[in-house]
Amino acid sequence: MVMVSELDLLRRVPLFSLLTPEQARFISNSVSKRSFRRGEALVTRGQRSEALFVLVSGRARVVIADARGREVIFASLRAGDPVGEMSLIDGEPHSATVRAETATDTLMLDRDAFLHCLPPEGSVGHAVLLGLTRRLRNADRTIESLALMDVYGRVARVLIDGAAPAADGDGMVAEKVSRQDMAKMVGASREMVSRVMKDLEERGFFTVLEDGSMRIHEGRLDDVQAQPEGERGIDSSGSLR
Repeated sequence: MVMVSELDLLRRVPLFSLLTPEQARFISNSVSKRSFRRGEALVTRGQRSEALFVLVSGRARVVIADARGREVIFASLRAGDPVGEMSLIDGEPHSATVRAETATDTLMLDRDAFLHCLPPEGSVGHAVLLGLTRRLRNADRTIESLALMDVYGRVARVLIDGAAPAADGDGMVAEKVSRQDMAKMVGASREMVSRVMKDLEERGFFTVLEDGSMRIHEGRLDDVQAQPEGERGIDSSGSLR
């Protein structure tokens, strides 16, 4: 059986194809092989890991599930695809779980070696990477909301994400929220969003101030997102009862 070195494997991975020979040798000294069984998680949503995984063989799925076990598949990964890079770049927990769909072999690169390949902190390149990572996280949240939440939950998520922290623990949305823009963000009609917003205001989930800004009582909105759909005043067609 022919043994393949880590350096040879690195050269086959698109992510590392632009490395100089010196960089490739440095990385190859920091990389190790790791195998995952079918169904085993490479990374888990909400947790942090200190390594980057690159699939060498097999397949994996990027998934998010809600409290009721409903699952959305974001992407299918194959040989050459990286796993966990966003968390290593911005230091935040993983935004999704990546689970092996078949027996999967990976190259595992520790955090320090991975960061060695990135633009230095404080540089324009590093700032661009952080900005792109934030956009990807926001996109993940939007997809999750559209796929797993009803209109109440999606409106609540937009309000929470758009609020700046206030001194008393609430959030503040400084500008008046356009119902038309909100409708486009949550994938619902303007009329539906207006009814949901009115209902949320009457229940005390937010308060509209004289200048049109909104005080978001975030804890109450969290309750809305966790509340079963049948208890929110919405029927199966998405209309308020």
